[in-house]
Amino acid sequence: MIPSLEEQLSLRLWRPLKTLMLIRVFSEEPSSILSSMTQIVVVLLAPWEVMENKVIAAIGPQSSGIGHIISHVADELHVPLLSFAATDPTLSSLQFPYFLRTTQSDYFQMNAIADFVSYWRWREVVAIFVDDEYGRNGISVLGDALAKKRAKISYKAAFTPGVDISSIKDLLASVNLMESRIFVVHVNPDSGLKIFSVAKSLGMVGSGYVWIATDWLLTALDSVETVDPKTMDLLQGVVAFRHYTPESNQKRRFKERWKSLKSKESPGGVFNSYAMYAYDTVWLVARALEVFFSEGNTVTFSNDPNLGKTNGSNIKLSALNVFNEGERFLQVIHDMNYTGLTGQIEYDSEKNRRNPAYDILNINSRGPQRVGYWSNHTGFSVEPPETFYSKPPNTYAEHQRLKEITWPGEVTKPPRGWVFPDNGEPLKIGVPDRVSYKNYVSKDNNSLGVKGYCIDIFEAAIQLLPYPVPRTYIVYGDGKRNPSYDNLISEVAANNFDVAVGDVTIVTNRTKFVDFTQPFMESGLVVVAPVKGAKSSPWSFLKPFTVEMWAVTGAFFLFVGAIIWILEHRFNEEFRGPPRRQIITVFWFSFSTMFFSHRENTVSTLGRFVLLIWLFVVLIINSSYTASLTSILTVQQLTSRIEGMDSLIASNEPIGVQDGAFAYKYLVNELNVPPSRIISLKDEEEYLSSLQLGPRGGGVAAIVDELPYIKTLLSNSNCKFRTVGPEFTRTGWGFAFQRDSPLAVDMSTAILQLSEEGKLDKIRKKWLTYNHECTMQIADTENYQISVQSFWGLFLICGIVWFIALTLFCWKVFWQCQRLRTEEEGDEVRASEEASSSRSGRSLRAASFKDLIKVVDKRDAEIKEMLKQKSSKKLKASQSSAETP
Repeated sequence: MIPSLEEQLSLRLWRPLKTLMLIRVFSEEPSSILSSMTQIVVVLLAPWEVMENKVIAAIGPQSSGIGHIISHVADELHVPLLSFAATDPTLSSLQFPYFLRTTQSDYFQMNAIADFVSYWRWREVVAIFVDDEYGRNGISVLGDALAKKRAKISYKAAFTPGVDISSIKDLLASVNLMESRIFVVHVNPDSGLKIFSVAKSLGMVGSGYVWIATDWLLTALDSVETVDPKTMDLLQGVVAFRHYTPESNQKRRFKERWKSLKSKESPGGVFNSYAMYAYDTVWLVARALEVFFSEGNTVTFSNDPNLGKTNGSNIKLSALNVFNEGERFLQVIHDMNYTGLTGQIEYDSEKNRRNPAYDILNINSRGPQRVGYWSNHTGFSVEPPETFYSKPPNTYAEHQRLKEITWPGEVTKPPRGWVFPDNGEPLKIGVPDRVSYKNYVSKDNNSLGVKGYCIDIFEAAIQLLPYPVPRTYIVYGDGKRNPSYDNLISEVAANNFDVAVGDVTIVTNRTKFVDFTQPFMESGLVVVAPVKGAKSSPWSFLKPFTVEMWAVTGAFFLFVGAIIWILEHRFNEEFRGPPRRQIITVFWFSFSTMFFSHRENTVSTLGRFVLLIWLFVVLIINSSYTASLTSILTVQQLTSRIEGMDSLIASNEPIGVQDGAFAYKYLVNELNVPPSRIISLKDEEEYLSSLQLGPRGGGVAAIVDELPYIKTLLSNSNCKFRTVGPEFTRTGWGFAFQRDSPLAVDMSTAILQLSEEGKLDKIRKKWLTYNHECTMQIADTENYQISVQSFWGLFLICGIVWFIALTLFCWKVFWQCQRLRTEEEGDEVRASEEASSSRSGRSLRAASFKDLIKVVDKRDAEIKEMLKQKSSKKLKASQSSAETP
């Protein structure tokens, strides 16, 4: 016979205190629902009567609502209040210092659900919850957690505790009209199953829907021996969360003992995770008491004079006692660290259980199946969370893993998570009513009511979506002038339009209010100005090279002449003679190589090698010069007073911009151009006339507009104007949707598919065919000039070759000089010279340098002959000395 819990506690801890019960336990039945003030009073009477006794700790309640009320009493009496079921995140240690939660806060469960929504890349959810402290506060935390993931709760569907079936049906019918198909259900077990029953009757548990239940669902399923098959049929495809309790021998032994105990009293022996948290809570208090008394603490009580002021109330507050050692006992509980049935029992600084974790289960035809785990240490994983606690935290998206999930409708493909609302309203599309450049977008009498390049791209992308999109086009503007595109974007942000379709430029300020799709056309601001033909210059032949290139090329011509002279002087008669002749030869040879007309032959190996490399470089330079000069002389040169945006701003002349475009605000806000200088132009005719008149005739000096419009303008003007300067912004055109619209993502994917299949180009050719293909920019001669940067590799190769050749030449000359000196000096003469060298070392060094110069100046053949003669003389002298006795 297993002793009762109270008996076990008495045997372990309270044998000296059998006459005094220091702990009282109060709770309500799990199924109790507070539907009226009368019930609240009745439920509160039991804990209130308990509090009239001298208690040092309280376990309970199971309701978060009652927990808020009792926590105030516990704080006043300094009695630690331990709850194993009140998961409301607002029951925190900051507001209630004596409240201690022995289970996990819903703060972590809502973060786990937010991570789950983000894992499948959903953007919006609908929250269905019970309208009490437990439901409201939990969903509030869910909203904050989703916001961190760039998602949101699109609709909050709340119902009162004890609601009837009819009210639930009305609630779900209104929810089904929403766009989102992700439903998060955070309710009590008694009403939760009613929601799924009504949802099935409304056809809301089929393909395309996603149902996510908090821990209430598995708490209810785990509390019964056998689940009704009809109930399981209602829950097919539901994803549910449950507090994770690691498997252990202690947990298995407890289950066996519990099952044995319950089998003797009543059939069935199942229990949910809260039962294990309750068990651990009682033992946590028991262990803490053991530590508390072992430290020599005592238990004393006192009366609080403030509690005696009842103001005529029948409640005997004066009977309540304050636990004097309550703060110390609370600290002892907080510092406990041991392993229980629910895992490691340890608290952090905010009085939350460390390492919160949840099971993620998917209910299918085989019942609840675990598809993974969630913990705040590693996020999602298919391995138990405790296997990662010894490793550094890792919640990066690429490391998150879950097993395959069977969604409602028995599909394994993740649902899109949204549909068009079933409220009969089509997609409202705002289209600018343009008066210029109507080939991009304009009003029309066809079935759509609009036409143009942008409309065709939008329709082509819509056709690629895997679902129908009911839509209607609404023209925006008065048809007299181009509408303001910023105002059109504001209409989308204000929910007057669902999307803006047209030549809408993607700029930073607009992305703060709407979501843009992938750009379907590149764009950017350019400057258009009048141009005139440039006069031919008599010095055009110098333009192919930059000044630096001319200087470097000339220096290299001189260097190669000098190096060839050094290498050929000892071998080649053409490089010898009087100094004046040799200098002329160097200059002539250097520059005659430019035309390959040098008459001097090279006879030395090193000289020929250097000349070969240099002639290759000259060939490249000549070819490049010829090509560049040809381009400069043959391409029509145009000039303009305006060279680009910088010169336009500095000129203080009027600037033309298109009506309604973003160029006006860009010039004023970004480039600080005075608004008085900017003239809004209505259509292409005003563009052309303003440019032709010029600033003196009441026109403009230049026009700043986007590149697609300018291409059309230049074509229609027979190329009388050109763009000047570079494109100074790079943007694109896209479709503007409301913030967080899931359709924007699908449309971006469709636009990319159109681009990959070449359909974007076909649509462009259909609408944007130009009468004249104009060269967009003025051809600047600087674009054809060749700089040193283009040839530094060739010049580097020449330098290396020259260095190697000179090094080998110097080494050979030095070696020959040393041999000559050795042959001329005998042993006796060398000794006398060594004696005199100590008196005049400088003269010897001078003589050595002179000898070296002599060797360099002499012909190589003469040096070889001298060395040969001296070698033969030395041989004869050695033979004669050997014959002398």
